[in-house]
Amino acid sequence: MANNTVNAFGYGSTDPSGHLSPLKFTRRAPGDHDVQFKILYSGVCHSDLHQLKNHWGFSHYPMIPGHEIVGRVTDTGSKVEKFKIGDNVAVGVMSGSCRKCKYCDKNQENHCPEKLDTYNGVNPDGSITYGGYSDIMVAEEDFVIRWPDNFPMDRGAPLVCAGITTYSPLRYYGLDKPGLNVGVAGLGGLGHVAVKFLKAFGANVTVIDVAPEKKKYAIETLGADQFLLPHELEALAGTLDGVLDAVPAFHAIQPYLDLLKPDGKLVMVSLPEKPLELPMFALATHRKMIGGSMIGGVKETQEMIDFAAKHDILPEVEVISMDYINTAMERLAKGDVKFRFVIDVGKTLKAEGEE
Repeated sequence: MANNTVNAFGYGSTDPSGHLSPLKFTRRAPGDHDVQFKILYSGVCHSDLHQLKNHWGFSHYPMIPGHEIVGRVTDTGSKVEKFKIGDNVAVGVMSGSCRKCKYCDKNQENHCPEKLDTYNGVNPDGSITYGGYSDIMVAEEDFVIRWPDNFPMDRGAPLVCAGITTYSPLRYYGLDKPGLNVGVAGLGGLGHVAVKFLKAFGANVTVIDVAPEKKKYAIETLGADQFLLPHELEALAGTLDGVLDAVPAFHAIQPYLDLLKPDGKLVMVSLPEKPLELPMFALATHRKMIGGSMIGGVKETQEMIDFAAKHDILPEVEVISMDYINTAMERLAKGDVKFRFVIDVGKTLKAEGEE
């Protein structure tokens, strides 16, 4: 009988302390439609920290995080048509779905009731999925993203989460048109990528953040048209077509609603740990909208990666070694990163006995 698993190695946590240490585990061997690839880089998403600490209450252990994964194909199933050995590829937040519901039919697998999370998900056989803080990945070819030639993999890795999390709502809510006035609240891992997409769309961008030291970077490096601190927002009341809210902490949203024109849209892409208050008077008086969004389907994710490569849109990252990950998590909890950590898995993840 053929072996139906492959040995793998990574860093994971066995309890809600979230402490990451070396773990050996197995993945399924590539099936007919699967792609196996060597992981070269894995981004560190803020949601990894939430999941490790069980902040949302549905964590499974042992947990190997990571859903911003890029690497190089090492094996393919016999019926794989889209990829070959040696191709550069990526896997994002999801790695499977039912493939037959109305959402899957519309290339919106992210809304599928049976969507499979790349890590901390539950396979049909009851086993837990493991993420990119590891040496290899196996995924269905239809959930693997083709990585453009000569597009940096280290800086680009966070795009398959942070990129699609900002690109998708900007497209869906119509904030991707030239000449629109759009605000970005929170210049962090998501916010700075949103600014880059908006400038590529031709929008006029206002960055809103509590840290005045970010103004120079926002204006001179990202090309934002203006930068405002929270106490300065009144001067722009009623002038913006939309605001993308990427503030990860609990905060008031009325100041952002006040920035909007009639029919303006406040789009939430962050996940604060506590519910936000909904100021109905500010919302209802001028027919304003609050919407939300998380990632997108596979087709849209590929579109986003191709758009980013065409327009040279890359996150700002700090590349770290695998054995630095616990320190990185401590820094992430304090907001001490500009703007994303990316693990150099290919060069620094070493199993016991390796040099």
